[in-house]
Amino acid sequence: MTDAVGRDPEAVSKFVEGFAAQLVEAGMQRMPARVFAALLSSDAGTMTSAELGEQLRISPAAVSGAVRYLAQTHMVSREREPGSRRERYRVHGDQWYEALTNREAVLQRWEIALREGVDSLGPDTPAGRRMAETLAFFEFVETEVAAMMERWRVHRRQLFGD
Repeated sequence: MTDAVGRDPEAVSKFVEGFAAQLVEAGMQRMPARVFAALLSSDAGTMTSAELGEQLRISPAAVSGAVRYLAQTHMVSREREPGSRRERYRVHGDQWYEALTNREAVLQRWEIALREGVDSLGPDTPAGRRMAETLAFFEFVETEVAAMMERWRVHRRQLFGD
C-alpha cells in the first residue's frame, strides 16, 4: 500500500517513530520529538493539529503541548490559515540553524551568571577557578558556534542556493 506520492505509510511511520526515539535519547521530550519528526517528514513541512493527531494517534492536548515546547525552542512556528482560526505548524529547512542560533542568548545569560559566580566566590578559590573554567568554556563555545554558523550559511548557499 502506498500514498499519493508512492510512499509506504508504514515505512514513513516507522521512520517518524525511529527518528523521534533518537531525539528522545538526545534529551528531547517524547511527544515533541514525535511531532517534530512528523512535521519534518511531511512534504509540505506543515500540518494542522488534527493532521498531527491523526498521523501520530495522539490527542489535541498532546499536540498542543508538543507544539508549545517546539515553538519555545524555535524548532517550529505557528501560522494561521488565511480566513480561518485554525493554525498550521511549520518546520523550516533551516530549523537547526535557528534553534542553535537562539541558544546564543541562553549562553550569554549563563556567562553573566558565571561571571557573578567568579566574583562572588573569588577567582583564586577552587570553586572560583572551576566557575572561571566553565565561563571560559561557554565563551569559547559561543565564539565557535558563531563562526560555524557563518560557515554553514556559505555551505548551505552552495548546496541549495537562496
